[in-house]
Amino acid sequence: MIEVTVQSLGLDQATKTPVVILREVEGERVLPIWIGPAEASAIAMELAGMKFARPLTHDLAATLIRGLGGVLQRVTISRVQDNTYFAELMIARDDEVFAVDARPSDSIAIALRLRARLFTSEGLLTDTTIETAESDDEDEPASGAAPAEPKPLTPDELQAYLRKLGPEDLGRFNP
Repeated sequence: MIEVTVQSLGLDQATKTPVVILREVEGERVLPIWIGPAEASAIAMELAGMKFARPLTHDLAATLIRGLGGVLQRVTISRVQDNTYFAELMIARDDEVFAVDARPSDSIAIALRLRARLFTSEGLLTDTTIETAESDDEDEPASGAAPAEPKPLTPDELQAYLRKLGPEDLGRFNP
């Protein structure tokens, strides 16, 4: 297994779908995963260090893991099947380790909150450079490239976007 980190969160310009880009810790390969807007908001809020008076869903999950005496050892994004990625939360409690099936987006949001490490399999990482919407050839995808062209947000852009969100905006990611 290869350790990865969240490199960026962007928006697929073709489908207007959020994409989280995971990058290997000791290398240049990436794993783009298209995610839902609510999960993108949860990841973005944690990356920006935003805290709320009441726990959001992923905060609640993190509190439940800790409250039940568990420790999130790691998240593993293990495979893709029928265009769906699969992940497991590896939770340790006492002398036991439990693998909990979860969506990668939820797993990433929880891992960020619990400062857990992220891993993926060698086969899921790609050497293909992820093109952004700022590219000169944005209408022509590179051969073998991922089908999306996410535009990564800088930390300042992400914070500005999140500060403008109101309660009615949670659940949509549209920078």
